[in-house]
Amino acid sequence: MKPGKASLIKDLMDAAVRGQLTEAQARQLYQHGPEVVTLVLLAASKRIAELQGSSCNSSPSTPSGQVPVYAKPNTSRRHKRPGARPGHPGQRRPLPLRIDQQQEHRLNRCPYCHGPLQRCTRTRSRIIEDIPEQIQPVVTEHLIHRDYCPHCRKDVEPVVPDALPNAMLGHHVVSLTSWLHYGLGVTIDQIIDILSYHLQTKLTPGGLVYAWQRLAEILVEWYEQIGTQARQSAYLHGDETGWRVNGQTYWLWCFANAQVCYYMIDRCRGQPALQKFFTEAFNGVLITDFWAAYAAVEAADRQYCLPHLLRELEKVDQHNDSAEWRAFAKKLRRLLRDGLRLRKRKDFTPQKYQPRINLLNRRVGLSAQEEHRDADAQRLTNRLRRYAEYIFTFLDYPYVPPDNNFAERQIRPAVILRKNSQSNRSDRGAATQAVLMSVYRTLRLRNLNPTETIANALKTYLSTGQLPPLPTGSIADS
Repeated sequence: MKPGKASLIKDLMDAAVRGQLTEAQARQLYQHGPEVVTLVLLAASKRIAELQGSSCNSSPSTPSGQVPVYAKPNTSRRHKRPGARPGHPGQRRPLPLRIDQQQEHRLNRCPYCHGPLQRCTRTRSRIIEDIPEQIQPVVTEHLIHRDYCPHCRKDVEPVVPDALPNAMLGHHVVSLTSWLHYGLGVTIDQIIDILSYHLQTKLTPGGLVYAWQRLAEILVEWYEQIGTQARQSAYLHGDETGWRVNGQTYWLWCFANAQVCYYMIDRCRGQPALQKFFTEAFNGVLITDFWAAYAAVEAADRQYCLPHLLRELEKVDQHNDSAEWRAFAKKLRRLLRDGLRLRKRKDFTPQKYQPRINLLNRRVGLSAQEEHRDADAQRLTNRLRRYAEYIFTFLDYPYVPPDNNFAERQIRPAVILRKNSQSNRSDRGAATQAVLMSVYRTLRLRNLNPTETIANALKTYLSTGQLPPLPTGSIADS
């Protein structure tokens, strides 16, 4: 077979496997004989079987945690050596700030020959930190005096700030259990086992859920403050994932940066849900993936996730081996990596490298104007055409990253909780979920003790009738 004819047949077979074969191309393929048609049908059949196997028992709205393990495709083994990079400073546990008790240890005889020992002055110190074997909860009976006010003509009594009205569980129990569930993803049954066997506190599932709902109703003021601070920030990451409420498909939205993390559970994955959060124009840089709904947000500037583009190139490489695609993918990879390498320079500042930044933006603009016969190359070119001016935004702002990894890391705890607890069973449960996850994740970003912070806030709320402002704390590394 001639090389030109073989190349033509290969391109037609690739188009057939990708489902992009036109009627004219099919007739042209038929003219090459039954052997070629047989090969194309076998390749297309194999591709259809692969697609059916990878999508077994799942749909685009099915959360990954609900897809059976046997239905998930195998991933390539990681060849990178585990651990930190060479030269990275080690991480050690700090020494305790206090010593509660001391014990002295000395041998009376040699453990090997059982002979007498000659006493020396040499010693060494070893610090051991442990939890007491028996942790008993503190049960307090409050004797509340009720007196009569002749001026108001009513009975009055003092407020007990250690627990919510008509509640038998104190603030520390409520804040600890809600943090374990909404902050760490521990299931309700596991929380009951932990407190029953290790903390000697008996709980019931219904009592816990009701206490958490009451807590969320009080902390909704902090939840609104988190949303306001997020909308007023200089930059904000956005991401979404599938959720379930009473068996129905919902979506969990996450808007976060180094200071705040705001979750919102909504039935919609499109523009109406975003309008509920962005009630007005966002004056910062919005960092997202290429989900089209984010384009509806009026933002001062944007940054689209470059790793999403690079992963898309790798994904297409697995099934498209045409010469035009290989040339397009090589050129786009080089362009994106040039921008990433420029940002990693130790002396990088937007002012110093402004000519290089302008050159990269011109290269993106020229690539977006090209036309390609290959369908995958044209599809990504169309994407560049829509988002070309927002590909290298991270080179204009030192605090803006080139990826949306931060939002994905913040949404991961919710994904773990979704896998363990299967989302929510009611709208009230979804509202509680959004409020408490937002509060605890924000406290974590600000390096604040979650149980102590919530317990002190509840005491202030019961004593004064007002919830204190959301504490600022210190900002964790993003």
